This record gives sequence, C-alpha cells and structure tokens, in this order.
Amino acid sequence: MILFATSTKTPIGTLHLLADEQVLLGASFGSFEITLTSLDSADAEKKVDRVKRIPKISDLIDDYFSGDIEAINAIAVRQPGATFSQAAWKAMRKIKPGKTISYADLADRAGSTAAVRAAGSACAKNAIVVVVPCHRIVKTGGALGNYAYGLDAKEWLLRHEGAL
Repeated sequence: MILFATSTKTPIGTLHLLADEQVLLGASFGSFEITLTSLDSADAEKKVDRVKRIPKISDLIDDYFSGDIEAINAIAVRQPGATFSQAAWKAMRKIKPGKTISYADLADRAGSTAAVRAAGSACAKNAIVVVVPCHRIVKTGGALGNYAYGLDAKEWLLRHEGAL
C-alpha cells in the first residue's frame, strides 16, 4: 500500500496532508516530517508518494478555506491514540463550525467529566488539525487557551468559522 502526501497553501500557512487512499491520517501546519511521526506502526511502514493533490481530500480542504466551513466534515480520518483520546477526537468532530466548547465540556463529551487535563492532552496530540477541530476547544470562560500552531492561527480559524 502507498500513502499520499501533499502540501497546500492556506491563509495561515502551509498545511501538510497525509492520506491512505481517502482516509486522512495527518494534517499539520508544522513540517511534513511531523505528520509522519504521528502514524501507527502499520502505516509508518508504507511507502509515501508526494502528489500534487490527494483526490477528494484536497478539494474539501480547499473548499473549507474558501468559505464552505462544513466541507471538512466529509473527510474520513484515522489516527492512533488511547481510548480517551479517540473519544475526545470523535467528540471534537461533532462540534459544529462556528461553535466552541470548553476543555471541561470536551472531557464530559468524551466520557469523563474529571478528565479535563486528558482532554487538553488529546487536543495537543491531535495529528489531524483543522479536520479534527481541536481549535474549537477553549478555556472555561471563553479564553482561547492553547494551540500547537499559535494563537493567531487558532483565532483565524475561529473567525473564519464565525465563532469569534
């Protein structure tokens, strides 16, 4: 099997994408190498082909940044992680564009009201930014909180979606 990798320019930087056919495995504003480190062992053994565009996924990413903020909901994703992280990422994908929830709300939606720190950790470990929208998680009271690619990027995404 072959994985497909591409990079696309966005208003907040270059987004590096990695996919196994039509399933997005990684999306990072960092470097392409960072995207590779998040793979599970089976995917890490696969050959990676650099392509100009990943069918369907690249179009949906472009649509999102062009204003169709619902477009990313059609992208299938897969990333390795602990049970709670998986639940948190699933809960993140259910947050509607233009809305935010707190880390405490995320912990509750992922199945453990006491796991606020684990919810923050799931955001930090999220290897599929934008599509698994950890940017929609904010502190109780509405402060933005943290974002791996900087608060300017988080603020831009939330403004783009109409949450700010």
